[in-house]
Amino acid sequence: MQRELTDRYLKSLKAPPTGRLEVSDTKRAGLRFRLTASGRATWMFEKRVKGGSKRKHTLGGWPEPVSLSQARALALELEAEAARGIDRVAIAEAERLDAETAKSKALSVRQVLELYDRLHLSGLRRGSERKRQIEQALQPRLGDPMGSLTRADLQKPIDEKASAGRGVFANRIRSALMAFTGWAADRDHLETDIGLRLTKPTKEASRERAPTRSEVHAIWNATFDLGDLWGPALRLLILTAQRRQEIFGLEWSEIDFDAATITKPGARTKNGREHVTHLSPPALSELRELRGKTDRQPQSLVFTTTGKTPVSGISKVKTRLDKLLGDDFEPWRLHDIRTAFATAMVERGVPENVADRVLNHSAVGSAPSSVARVYNRANMLSQRAQALDRWAEIVTGKVSPVVFLEAGSV
Repeated sequence: MQRELTDRYLKSLKAPPTGRLEVSDTKRAGLRFRLTASGRATWMFEKRVKGGSKRKHTLGGWPEPVSLSQARALALELEAEAARGIDRVAIAEAERLDAETAKSKALSVRQVLELYDRLHLSGLRRGSERKRQIEQALQPRLGDPMGSLTRADLQKPIDEKASAGRGVFANRIRSALMAFTGWAADRDHLETDIGLRLTKPTKEASRERAPTRSEVHAIWNATFDLGDLWGPALRLLILTAQRRQEIFGLEWSEIDFDAATITKPGARTKNGREHVTHLSPPALSELRELRGKTDRQPQSLVFTTTGKTPVSGISKVKTRLDKLLGDDFEPWRLHDIRTAFATAMVERGVPENVADRVLNHSAVGSAPSSVARVYNRANMLSQRAQALDRWAEIVTGKVSPVVFLEAGSV
């Protein structure tokens, strides 16, 4: 509906039973009077900005605070601005965004880290480890505004770890901080990405991590806080130095308690060959205790929650184990236990081929004859058993002098 609006006419209007009634003012193009079913009266103005979009403005309620004459005056002002290309809606939106940006930069480092954890880290396999690294590195600044962080604040903990001889760990902290500040800058929690040019303290060679004797012992001790399923599973993994899928998928039929051995069929080994693993006294004790518990509920798998499939969820358990070990413990993987075993055996004069047989590495060189294979298998079982017994002493912290048997001395 269009007509020249007057105060008398506006006062004569009745609220519609439903919806709303709108009347356009012919005296001021773009000005509309709106009356809703609830009786609320409002002035609206619509005009296209020069070189831009058509914009709608709410001028206020009638009769207060905006009368008819005031509405026409405001409409004239907005029309003049639109003709000059001034866009009040865009200006208001920019001011709102500036206010939000300022507010986000007022968030503390801890608050932004919690957002980062909830929106990003929580979906990563090593997310909790990354969060601990960031918290540890930025501990003195966690309560400060995120926007006050500087590149020096990030570089300092990296340099401190590097100067303490922990270059690899320093590299991990650097990676975690760079990812965090990049994420924060993308969301305007930082004006610029201050982590872009952080110095890498150490050039890493191919990954080769051999936990020390004290570290292996610490890992061993921590497994006793992992419950009745994962604790024994990880302890057997450590004591035998076998691949994790070979231990977690272990079946009772593969265990010979009298001979103190595990015989894995070729279908369950990486190289497809049957492999015999000696069980040291601690390893045998772990399995005997488990056998006593499972005798009441017979099942083929040693480590299972369903009775039908091997245990799963190692990533969550590894995270729990890392928390038990503490933030200062050098990052490690389960496979590193095998490297630690090989390193310890070399240090104690164990022949390399004996350690390789324990680890079930694929043989190199020409294939031996069938007679030689039988001889080697029998000849090296006692040496492999001796190696794993010595390893058990290292793991449990009961190290004794080593006098290793030479090949052919059995």
